[in-house]
Amino acid sequence: MLPFARYYFKRGSSMTFADAIKTGFNKYATFSGRAARSEFWFWTLFSILANLVASILDAVLGLGLIDLVVSLALLIPGLAVSVRRLHDLDRTGWWLLLIFTGIGIILLLIWDCMKGTAGPNRFGADPLG
Repeated sequence: MLPFARYYFKRGSSMTFADAIKTGFNKYATFSGRAARSEFWFWTLFSILANLVASILDAVLGLGLIDLVVSLALLIPGLAVSVRRLHDLDRTGWWLLLIFTGIGIILLLIWDCMKGTAGPNRFGADPLG
């Protein structure tokens, strides 16, 4: 855990960066269950950093292929963690289609910042216990 993170997160209230990445790959195409805010945001940060590094490598090597491979490799787990995040808010994954409306991105961003349902809901147990 990052040194400053212990001041902002109570034990058991969030996942670490490494745990979130591990969970993202372990549940590569698992669209059932729930994902905590920390899992979703750490996965999002990891995806942005991975794509940034791949873009830099493409620019340096002049290939144009590394970024494409990384983006495709992270697409399915990114969708899966997004659906599980909606499940944590007791909403179906179909709400993710709001992305295509343009303005729906704002609503999804607000929901992604909200605390999930306390305790179990219709999609499973609380991801943080």
